Amino acid sequence: MLSEPQLESLMRECIVIARKGSGYVSPNPQVGAIIYQNGAILGKGFHTKYGEPHAEIEAIKSVKTNLKGATLIVNLEPCSHYGKTPPCVDEIIKKNISNVVIGTRDPNKLVSGKGIKKLQSKGINVIEGILKKDCLKLNESFFKFIQTNIPFVVLKCAQSLNGKIASFNGKPKWISGAKSRTLVHQLRSEYDSILVGAQTVIKDNPSLTVRLVKGRNPHKIVIDGKFRTTLNYKVYQQNDDKKTYVFVSEEAFFNLQKKVKSFEKEHIQIIPIKAKKNFRFDFIDVLRILGNEGIASILVEGGADIQSQFLEQKLADKLLLFIAPTFIGKGIDTFNFSDNSIILRNIKLYHSTFSLIGEDILFETYLKK
Repeated sequence: MLSEPQLESLMRECIVIARKGSGYVSPNPQVGAIIYQNGAILGKGFHTKYGEPHAEIEAIKSVKTNLKGATLIVNLEPCSHYGKTPPCVDEIIKKNISNVVIGTRDPNKLVSGKGIKKLQSKGINVIEGILKKDCLKLNESFFKFIQTNIPFVVLKCAQSLNGKIASFNGKPKWISGAKSRTLVHQLRSEYDSILVGAQTVIKDNPSLTVRLVKGRNPHKIVIDGKFRTTLNYKVYQQNDDKKTYVFVSEEAFFNLQKKVKSFEKEHIQIIPIKAKKNFRFDFIDVLRILGNEGIASILVEGGADIQSQFLEQKLADKLLLFIAPTFIGKGIDTFNFSDNSIILRNIKLYHSTFSLIGEDILFETYLKK
């Protein structure tokens, strides 16, 4: 059998292969698979698109020789149930593969461990937990979504060194550098959806599309309690196969039915939500609705009020804070908390890292709830 360093090296390659499906397989996980035999890699495969064959099947198809005695390395437990495709374990057994090396178990409680047991019942040697932390990070959105039906929420902010996201007149438009902006477009292509507030739509008029890298556009979500935005804004003018959701208060929905119908005519989904004070929402209601729509991950891009509400309501899973080497005099704060004392005491950060993106600093951290 392969040594642990060899298994880890092959699992790292699996993770690299799996990322090729990023943005296209959700709400399924990103999965890569490698077939190894007699000191050499015979085949590779990854899950390319939701509804298409899984990574294990693609890897098996890539090999034309007999697989008896081979080892399959895969970052996620092979499925043992019928979904969009037949169970992968059946094909693994049929091909007489002797060893299966797994990064993590399937987090779905209905199927977790069943694939492993079925393989073992047929005499196949199963090793699990290789680079488990890396495999979990790869599919962190999927793992949360499959267990809770609530999307994984990432807050993305760009600020000056003194904590401003813009001057009061809205300038400069770009705070972070070119490399940071390219990375943000890459993130847009990977997450299922992008969310902003009405103020960001009105002030910045963003398209919320992927332009600086090659990739697919995300679904678009606008939080607009008073229903102030109009069809003239760029966010509503993109024609592709992705959906646009606008969350408005029940009051605005029923009082502005003519406007609602004009949006719906353009295939924009208007969703009424019970509002709290100042037309604010309990964002858990928004997340549950989006989860039922099959949206597994959300990149929140603004503005300050929206970001702060996700933190206050303890619904954010991760924070990406781009810090540019510049100062803005009088301007808009990155966060606008309603009660700073509560937030400072209760929000806990973990697995925090700093990295250089061009001239900017990226602070990445996870949020305990």
